[in-house]
Amino acid sequence: MKFHWRDGNRLQLLENGEEFFPRVFTAIAQAKKEVLLETFILFQDKVGAELQKALIAAAANGASVDVTVDGYGSADLHGEFVARMTHAGIRIHMFDPGKRLMGRRLNVFRRMHRKIVVVDGEIAFIGGINFSADHLGDFGPGAKQDYALQVEGPVVHDLHHFALSQIAPDKPTRRWWQRRSWPQASGYGGVSRGEARALFAIRDNDQHRNDIEQHYLQAIRDARSRLLIANAYFFPGYRVLREIRNAARRGVRVRLILQGQPDMPIAKFGARMLYNYLMRDGVEIHEYCRRPLHGKVALADYEWSTVGSSNLDPLSLSLNLEANLIIRDHVFNRHLHERLDYLLQTDCRRIPLERIIRGFWWRAPLAFLIFHFLRHFPGLVELFPSHRPRLELLDPEASPMDPASSPMQREQR
Repeated sequence: MKFHWRDGNRLQLLENGEEFFPRVFTAIAQAKKEVLLETFILFQDKVGAELQKALIAAAANGASVDVTVDGYGSADLHGEFVARMTHAGIRIHMFDPGKRLMGRRLNVFRRMHRKIVVVDGEIAFIGGINFSADHLGDFGPGAKQDYALQVEGPVVHDLHHFALSQIAPDKPTRRWWQRRSWPQASGYGGVSRGEARALFAIRDNDQHRNDIEQHYLQAIRDARSRLLIANAYFFPGYRVLREIRNAARRGVRVRLILQGQPDMPIAKFGARMLYNYLMRDGVEIHEYCRRPLHGKVALADYEWSTVGSSNLDPLSLSLNLEANLIIRDHVFNRHLHERLDYLLQTDCRRIPLERIIRGFWWRAPLAFLIFHFLRHFPGLVELFPSHRPRLELLDPEASPMDPASSPMQREQR
């Protein structure tokens, strides 16, 4: 599957669950033909309940509804929660379901980490927000800071075609020569909805292994004035680190917004091992301290930007299945810059180089090992399980919910 730049799109940045959930739930509930939803995490909390209600409403409208969740991130989706949806005609697929060993999930690698919703082939949502209550401010100190997009226009056709292709193996009454006859909305066509140019980009373990990373690399290399990256799990490969440092060396103002109050402390520890390498050449590093950062967004100069599910770490860049939207639009770039700059001014602390230099002597050997790990990680990936992932339709009667398992205890990415 090859994706192309599409002109004439309308994009709206949605910040946190307060802006994202009402939009996506309303769009789903009003669907008339089709809902395609992929998410890494779906919890059985108040957000999951609202999503369930919207999906059932769409099915009652006569829409075809397919929901795909990850077998690691949403391992506890069973029982009555699933049954209510399947009885309404909703198909729930689990990506790469795996058995537990002594209560531990083993399918850690090559997760389906995408967050995509396509409604009637006309409106889409993409970003980093899972369907869980910890993306809402009233969750408390652990509430996530995150971003997503509402998308209308020709690029929705690519998201729609892709999302539809992912559930192809699970259409038991269809054969490969019949797939084009599946119901598809006719509203998207080539109709222009706005001024933005956009490209749908994925990372998989087949023909698109490095697509998202390559877009980042090209944008960093082309940057001439500013580069601003906000990423929750920052531990990129050596090539990305080198290009970020090179951008700062040639006079680009490079600012990174990373986690200061992490939901996973090891992520902060790993990122800090890279600070000296970047800051000694002028990269500004700011840690977001109000709550855990979960965003995966970036902008370069005054036109290029991206929003999606891909972190800048080995899991996202080399193992997980990810999806980003790459954008070339001055208006969107300016708005994203305003939102991130506001974050910098209000809730971030800049890390001074003097602080990083102090005590660097004891970190130097570890940093040396980390850099060589990053340099060789792409080759090491081949040692990880490379089984062919599968989708399974969830049977609410087959695997009852484990009452001792709390989905809110699972780490998020």
